[in-house]
Amino acid sequence: MALRPSVLTIWADRFTALLLAGAFAVAGWKIINRDPAGNFLAVPQQSAFPPGAQRAVATAAPAKSALARHLSPDGRFRFDAQFVSAKPGQAVHAASIVELNDGQLRAVWFSGSREGAGDVTIQTAVMDATSQHWSGESTIFNRQQVQQGLWRYVKKLGNPVIARAPDGSLWLWMVNVSLGGWAGSSISWARSVDDGVTWSVLRRLVTSPFLNISTLVKGAPIFYQNGFIGLPEYHEFVTKFGEILQINAQGQVVDKIRIPGSRTSLQPVMLVSGSEQAQVYMRSGSARNVMTSATNDAGKNWQTTHETTWPNPDSALAGVVTSTGTQWMALNPTHRSREILALLQTSAGGDFEGAPEWVVESSTSPQTNLSIGNYERLLANELRSEGASEEQNQAYVASAKRQLCGAQNCAEEFSYPYLLQSRDGYIHLVYTWHRTRIKHVRFDPLQSLQPVRAALASPLDAPAPH
Repeated sequence: MALRPSVLTIWADRFTALLLAGAFAVAGWKIINRDPAGNFLAVPQQSAFPPGAQRAVATAAPAKSALARHLSPDGRFRFDAQFVSAKPGQAVHAASIVELNDGQLRAVWFSGSREGAGDVTIQTAVMDATSQHWSGESTIFNRQQVQQGLWRYVKKLGNPVIARAPDGSLWLWMVNVSLGGWAGSSISWARSVDDGVTWSVLRRLVTSPFLNISTLVKGAPIFYQNGFIGLPEYHEFVTKFGEILQINAQGQVVDKIRIPGSRTSLQPVMLVSGSEQAQVYMRSGSARNVMTSATNDAGKNWQTTHETTWPNPDSALAGVVTSTGTQWMALNPTHRSREILALLQTSAGGDFEGAPEWVVESSTSPQTNLSIGNYERLLANELRSEGASEEQNQAYVASAKRQLCGAQNCAEEFSYPYLLQSRDGYIHLVYTWHRTRIKHVRFDPLQSLQPVRAALASPLDAPAPH
């Protein structure tokens, strides 16, 4: 007599069949939709601006900053720095930035009571091109608006990335989760034709017809000669790996290429050095070194991912290629923590091995956490130097302590950088400052990175010279 299969066996078989069907569906969907993007658009992103606007800015001399220059913690170079608007007491993170048609800058980031909370919103602020000061912030999307736009339950919002597409419009991609943690996330997107004043209805970025989960975004997009957008994304479900999505002008994914050997790697940053050459750098989820890969055929094939010599404390990177072809990277160059933020520079198509560090922010006591009292004083000193009121200071410090302090000491954190070169030649860096504010640094790559002789006072005795 034949044995009757158990209920568990039946459901296991059904689940296996479902997985196989999904795999075939994904493969078929990719083949049907595949439309090779051709070569990279190996020119600066400002080509997307209307010609008149581009000439008006490009022929003018770079504007002088109305802000005082700041000396780097290592005393090696000077730059402009200020805080982007942020509500006192909020947890803020994952900023990105884009240049507008009139030369202003628009930053976006997420903000809430804590990362992953239901009250997280996508915020924005604009920096005036003349005064170099940031406006008050406003909300682009909250969780309820995302739910209504997508017609589905949304549990939380995450990383936003803003960029100008080849047609001149602004695109905003953001992470949202309906079920579970970040491994259950997907990407939604919206488009603006008025430089971010208004936005289209949100849409889901369909990267797979099977579940369509575990896709997240952090790095800046790149562009192809046929008008496609190359969006770096990454997965966190079961295992981590990086991919490059090819997206057409209608926002549809027409192809995706996984970076081989990128297991445990995430948040790819792509630097295009030629019409067929590009490098990818990735955060290491296993707290080793920065991971990298390269392509010589416009991304159709990638080399197997391997480690660089640069340490990475499981933290995000940023990169940009300037109009002269010079490549820049921002990273936390330590194994243990995010307490130092530095810039690296290399030639077009080069690597960053052996490049000198230009330190933008640094802990006052590397590898050693500060006492709560010293941490409070450190933050309050810098916040006061930026003109915050005492009530605002207390809220900012309380937010940072809530996220970065234990029972007796606190960790300093400068993390999640994002880089952009504006049409006047300046490079802009935005990043998370102590999880409580977004900070903006601006420098001229041809002049700022010159050695400066200066003795620095202790940040515990005076406002930190950031």
